[in-house]
Amino acid sequence: MNKSYRQGQILKLVQASQVRTQEDLAVALRALGIQATQVTLSRDIRDLGLVKTSDGYAQQASSASGPDVETLARGFVQDVRVAQNLLVLRTSPGHANTVAVALDRANWPEITGTIAGDDTVLVVAPDSKTALELRMKFLEFL
Repeated sequence: MNKSYRQGQILKLVQASQVRTQEDLAVALRALGIQATQVTLSRDIRDLGLVKTSDGYAQQASSASGPDVETLARGFVQDVRVAQNLLVLRTSPGHANTVAVALDRANWPEITGTIAGDDTVLVVAPDSKTALELRMKFLEFL
């Protein structure tokens, strides 16, 4: 398992449940088949910007979140197409990554992930029905 994968799993665990200690985190990771030492976990916690709260570890809010999805969609998205559970957003050249980053930061539950090129964003939804609902949501922005 590589560092990126391990850190992604740590973020999922912290967002889904209360992880109060590094030992709790180590146990939860082991249940996923990921071995990590205390030193590695400390480094991951620092790299991910996690802070310890009274409820356990939490991700610090980003101070520079940038424009919201609606603003970017109005400015840059030119077309929205559905292909089964995928949404293809056509943007003006050079702006696909900006739109994809905003979608990732928005953390919409109906979006599984995004991939951006120069003028195209591929948005992955869990199923076809959700992809159609997402298309309607984007069309409202335009």
